[in-house]
Amino acid sequence: MKSLSSSLQIDIPLAFSRLLVGGLFLFSGFVKAVDPLGTAYKIDDYLIEMGLSTLMVLSLPLSLVMVVGEFTLGMLLLLGVWRKGTLRLIALFLLFFTPLSLWIALTNPVEDCGCFGDAFHISNWDTFYKNLLLLAAMLLLYMKQGKITPLYGGGVAPFVAGFILLFGLLFALHNLNRLPLFDFRPYHIGASIPKQMEVDPALADIYETVFIYQKGGVEREFTEDDYPWNDSTWIFVDMRSRLLQEGVKPAIEDFAVMALTRDDEDGTLIAGSEITMELLQDPGWQFLMIASSLEEMSMGHLDRFLAMERFASRRGYPFYLLTASSPDRVAAWEGQYRSGFRFAIADERVLKTMIRSNPGLMLLNEGVVVNKWDDSQVPLPLADGVDFETSGLVKQHNRLLTNGSRLLLVVFLLLIPLLFVKWFERRRSPSH
Repeated sequence: MKSLSSSLQIDIPLAFSRLLVGGLFLFSGFVKAVDPLGTAYKIDDYLIEMGLSTLMVLSLPLSLVMVVGEFTLGMLLLLGVWRKGTLRLIALFLLFFTPLSLWIALTNPVEDCGCFGDAFHISNWDTFYKNLLLLAAMLLLYMKQGKITPLYGGGVAPFVAGFILLFGLLFALHNLNRLPLFDFRPYHIGASIPKQMEVDPALADIYETVFIYQKGGVEREFTEDDYPWNDSTWIFVDMRSRLLQEGVKPAIEDFAVMALTRDDEDGTLIAGSEITMELLQDPGWQFLMIASSLEEMSMGHLDRFLAMERFASRRGYPFYLLTASSPDRVAAWEGQYRSGFRFAIADERVLKTMIRSNPGLMLLNEGVVVNKWDDSQVPLPLADGVDFETSGLVKQHNRLLTNGSRLLLVVFLLLIPLLFVKWFERRRSPSH
């Protein structure tokens, strides 16, 4: 009886540390694997701030290594597979990123660390504190690594580790070659872009007006409550606004679109009027082909976009190609492909946030994202006479239910093979 009770005892600090480190690594790797391009863009930000922009060609490979590595190490620790090697790799990871996160917190080169992708944002200082907590938990795990109970024996451990690594890689590649399975960005299907550009005035930044006056060669700052408006001995110098309290930022801050038009004199393309509000307030359907860079755009499915543009033209729906390429490059591209698209200019980062594929297609109605497709999934135009508003092109799904069903599918695909391996191991056990 005594031996039974002792075997049922759980080392709570060890179990907590294992769940904390393994769970955070698994979660961090998973949410970044949902959008490996987003992680690559974040790596670009850091490289630019460090003056290492020449290494940006490595951003995507580094992103894949990071997200798959975090996912795999988190799973291996939770399962207790290859304890020593797993703990050493996690320790190396933390020993590299903890000092780096301290530098980021002190210098603030990028506001959002990107630790959890777009799913969950924490400050740079919170990132550093999180890494310190993980290091403390790792110290305990190292001291008690012999007590970490593996869920699989050594005979099947290589298969388990290989499957987890392969699963993480294929999951990341799927989200890289298709639109992310889960869209945490403010341009997800069902999102209202105009509403995402607003913020409650009560939660906005709080500023105070500062008046600068001079007297006897000395300048002094005053507020609206005490400035010497009725004292002629003070000479007004300047007036400024000073941030007192930082408020909530709108989810979308820099969405702006400029139409490209032909110059009347020489016919060259030039930036014309802003059409942002036209796109966001028009009560009809709007097709936006998103190509952040025409020079790097995949051309394999251009015919799908051409067909959809002709369909939109027949139905009277506006169709724009939004790009961050210069007007000269747009003119050169159009001269080569003769697409007949209407072009507009927008910020490159905004376009990459709107849709991860280059190119991609987005359908709007009064500024609401109705649907979006990567280039390989752009649908065929509807046949004449088919009602657009009841078609699959505009069919809306409950985002919560859709994400929930997708998450269940991912969990199912991950756990069923692992459960089968465990069943197989037990069947082969001599004691079975």
